Amino acid sequence: MDLRYEAYCFADSLFYDVQSLTETPRDDFAHVLPTLPSGWKQADHNIWRHVHPDGVVLPTQGWKIHVSATLRNAGQVLKATHSYCVEHRIPFKHLRTLSIVLARNSKYAPREGSGKLITIYPADETQMERILTDLSAELDGFEGAYILSDLRYGAGPLFVRYGGFVEQWLEVDGKRVLAIQDRDGTLVPDRRKPTFSLPEWVELPACLAPHLDARNNSGDPAQFPYQVTKSLHFSNGGGVYLANRKSDGKEVVLKEARPHAGLDRRSADAVSRLQHEHDTLVQLAGIPGVPEVYEHFVCWEHHFLAMELMPGNRLSWWLGHHYPLAHTTVTDEQLAEYRTRTFALVDKVERTLDAVHERGLVFGDLHAHNILLDENERLSLIDFELSFPIDSDQRPTLGAPGFQAPPDRSGSDVDDYGLAALKLWLFLPLNTMLELAPEKLQSHVDFIRRRFDLPDEYCDSIIDVLTPRTSIPAATHIALDDEQPDWTVVRKAIATAILASATPHREDRLFPGDVEQFEFSPAAFAYGASGVLHALHASGEGRFPEYEQWLLDAVRREPPKEPGFYAGAHGIAHVLENFGYSEQAADLVAEYAPMVDETQDHSLRSGLAGIGLNLLHFAHTRQDRDFLAQAIDLGDRTASMLPNAEPPGDKGRAGLFLGWSGPALFFVRLFEHTGDRAWLDHAERALDRDLEECELAVDGTLQVHDGDRTLPYVEVGGAGIALVLDEYARHVPDAPPVAKLPDLVSSCGSEYVSHPGLGFGRMGLLGTLAQVVRRQPDPVFEKAIERHLRALAWHAVSYENGITFPGYQLRRLSMDLMSGAAGVLLTVASTLDQTGRMLPFLGVQPQPADALAASAP
Repeated sequence: MDLRYEAYCFADSLFYDVQSLTETPRDDFAHVLPTLPSGWKQADHNIWRHVHPDGVVLPTQGWKIHVSATLRNAGQVLKATHSYCVEHRIPFKHLRTLSIVLARNSKYAPREGSGKLITIYPADETQMERILTDLSAELDGFEGAYILSDLRYGAGPLFVRYGGFVEQWLEVDGKRVLAIQDRDGTLVPDRRKPTFSLPEWVELPACLAPHLDARNNSGDPAQFPYQVTKSLHFSNGGGVYLANRKSDGKEVVLKEARPHAGLDRRSADAVSRLQHEHDTLVQLAGIPGVPEVYEHFVCWEHHFLAMELMPGNRLSWWLGHHYPLAHTTVTDEQLAEYRTRTFALVDKVERTLDAVHERGLVFGDLHAHNILLDENERLSLIDFELSFPIDSDQRPTLGAPGFQAPPDRSGSDVDDYGLAALKLWLFLPLNTMLELAPEKLQSHVDFIRRRFDLPDEYCDSIIDVLTPRTSIPAATHIALDDEQPDWTVVRKAIATAILASATPHREDRLFPGDVEQFEFSPAAFAYGASGVLHALHASGEGRFPEYEQWLLDAVRREPPKEPGFYAGAHGIAHVLENFGYSEQAADLVAEYAPMVDETQDHSLRSGLAGIGLNLLHFAHTRQDRDFLAQAIDLGDRTASMLPNAEPPGDKGRAGLFLGWSGPALFFVRLFEHTGDRAWLDHAERALDRDLEECELAVDGTLQVHDGDRTLPYVEVGGAGIALVLDEYARHVPDAPPVAKLPDLVSSCGSEYVSHPGLGFGRMGLLGTLAQVVRRQPDPVFEKAIERHLRALAWHAVSYENGITFPGYQLRRLSMDLMSGAAGVLLTVASTLDQTGRMLPFLGVQPQPADALAASAP
């Protein structure tokens, strides 16, 4: 689970969004703060309110001060700090609302930002020392969550860290990250990890030395009664570790809780939940499958619970290895065997819950990550922090999406809901969608009833329990529900939903989509406006001048942070060029040329491959040999990186976007433009590099290795490699890498895919199959295409008389190209129209070298 998404779920029930205009005026801290005097400027940017005195010029980086607070004292701390900074004309920023404070300190908020209420920007170290001295007295006695990335000053809510004051960006592992300058002026990453660190060229100010000593001496490791051997899990509330008890070497699970952090919606922190879990485990002692509790202790400021290590892996791991629909082929015998094992598993869960209920408690947090199965499929339950008395009116304030009982359930009904959700999830793991679109429940149950030949009693029990007791809108029939959908109607309906979602009055986004558009550019191709407008046009659904003007304005208002194609300037320029905004497109390319000169990223997403392919596009559309020469130069630079390519690691990168398949596509297109077969040699070596990251998956197909799993997808995965291998095979059909193509394409045929999107979902697999079948028809792959089109209905949701789809994590709807409806529209259109143009630069017919190429330098 990507923890970033939780913070973007607070603002809106349908779309990922920042907490900006959704809070009530009373929630805004403005009601407790005095009006700024003249000579000050104030501006809101996403969750922050920036306050700056006129005439004060800050350095680009330095020591900054963070002020922490709790929900209870946030208003007081902010008011005192606000008054001090205004009096002394010191720039600062603060979180705008109390709701944002809760979200930033919630259990699944990013740990590196936890606790931060205010950021103060001293002009130099002398001013920093004075601010710390003054505010430590002013804020004496106030508490706040420990800011993990910082050094604490004294015992109060003040923390310091050396970092950037203004945004500077650097490419690291294919991503643009915030940067600072080292002593030579070279940009290096501005590390924001959840532990304090000092850049090697920065000397610690003398005023901070005692506080670093206090931090280093705050806990004697020799006195800690356990030796931690492995980190299992982290949340904003603390970590979970494997450890050995020093007294006897016994292996235990050690759970950590941080004060004032990991808040739930009742503002209870991780410490209070840990104490509650200890008491619960004592009450449940002796129940098979429930861990034994050993001790509860405090070390430094953190609380710890030592408990029995239960055997086995999480149920989610078990499903990943045994769920038959995740494999490319499945027999009736395999479905029957899985059904039998699943019924036995559900029975074990039910018996364990009954034993918990007999002790007068409700488990309260039943989901796939809290159930362990060993090699003999013996079952254990873990994580009892949300348990509560069965006869109380309590209910959990946290929970897993798709498993958490709604507010109308209490007592043992909470566990009954979790059990029913589990019964559905084991046969179709898309529960998260039901919070977004509860009307999908009936169709999902109908599918598992039919596909797995499940008894009516089993299916009816799911419907009876999961159906909301409060009234919900009746499920709307959509075109994808038909046995034989009219795809012209479907395509029009998807476009209708996309257009209905547009928010041209907003400056931070045009179409709702993935959280990435808030972290990078709202105009970018992958997750922003330019990609959506491209998809609408390329799929035949039209041009929209009002939204094209928004795109032009957005580029001027908030220029992209990088030159890359999918995340930056070149993708936007590509769309502007195709729409006839030639001058603006050329200006954008020229503006980012110096940044391209510094780029060391080879990838299609952010690096030279995507930029080079766009320059080739400009060379072709404009018949301009200067653009071709620039592309050839980038091709040479990219090829020169290949011999020093980073060897495969545990984390998968191979595929179209991050791996060497993107450069291989660039090399193939360079060959088509120039006729120089040396580019095909580079393409082969690049493809070989990505194939080094591949291994046989559980179902025998070839996929990209990624830790304890394998990936078949386009963005990172086997499909992305297959797309480029197919393009390469048109020119060198007998080359050794081409022999791997059938096994890569076979990985695209599984019936179950968790996400519908293009980058990491069903549409990427569908589009890959469609492109390969265009070159070489194959009845097995053609059947897989039909299966993908049919299963698209699993994720389809009615929206404003149209059809749309959830984005990554399935928590909210998305309209963007890579995760949402625009990508679905474009892929379906390219599949049914047989163009193969699921993405730019794919499905392009080879062109012989022409006079333009021949005249290139």
